[in-house]
Amino acid sequence: MVSNAKKDFAEDLSATMLEQNDPETVKQAVPAYLILISSMIKGDPDNVELLISASNLYGAYASVFVEDRVRQKRLSTVSFDYAHHAFCVYKPEACNIRELSYYEFEQSLKQFSKEDVPVLFALGSAWAGWLQANSADWNAVAELPRIQAIVARVLELDPLYNNGDAYLYMAVMQSFLPPAMGGKPELARKNFEQAIEVSNGTNLMAKLLFAEKYARLVFDKELHDRLLTEVIDYQVENNESTLINSIAQHKAGLFLAESDDYF
Repeated sequence: MVSNAKKDFAEDLSATMLEQNDPETVKQAVPAYLILISSMIKGDPDNVELLISASNLYGAYASVFVEDRVRQKRLSTVSFDYAHHAFCVYKPEACNIRELSYYEFEQSLKQFSKEDVPVLFALGSAWAGWLQANSADWNAVAELPRIQAIVARVLELDPLYNNGDAYLYMAVMQSFLPPAMGGKPELARKNFEQAIEVSNGTNLMAKLLFAEKYARLVFDKELHDRLLTEVIDYQVENNESTLINSIAQHKAGLFLAESDDYF
């Protein structure tokens, strides 16, 4: 009963934050809740849902609000560790997945079904956040194909999961490297467009990242400015996407203001 109460609290906390329309308020409030949710895990270390909620919260805070690279690395590592532990508790026989060869890794992912998507996506998204924070480390970049394999498996099992976020993660990873180094910008474009389609255009972060990660990569100013203008002009609704969309609008304004200098 206590374990369920903790899970419900974490879920309610995440939902409440996502509905806020003032990112600065959330930015100032989150650190206290990071400590709180970590203390809850200390007393209930194998609660999968609680671990996933903590991983999501640490990862989102690190990627959205933290600019210092050292802090990003530290917080994204905590996020990944929580997600990996949740994965191990949920599927103990697959806990050594990072130690497998790439072929064995891909084969291991086949044992997962649609009901396993939440824990699988939690691992993939936290791993992607960790990679982003450690992008200057080529040993970390070498793990990119494994993260892509996880997200690809999620797309096979439930492409509509979490409002199409798996498409968005895949698109960002495909535009992570320039074409000369193995990047796949045209595949990234298709996945960005798919993420926007799945969300019926309501996921403004998808449009923002489409402009930042793809349009800038291929120097398409027209697409870049159009996407950012659409984000800025969108009437943000009061729902579970309010916070993310408010952040996207703020960043879109900054990107659009520097568009002429960039291109």
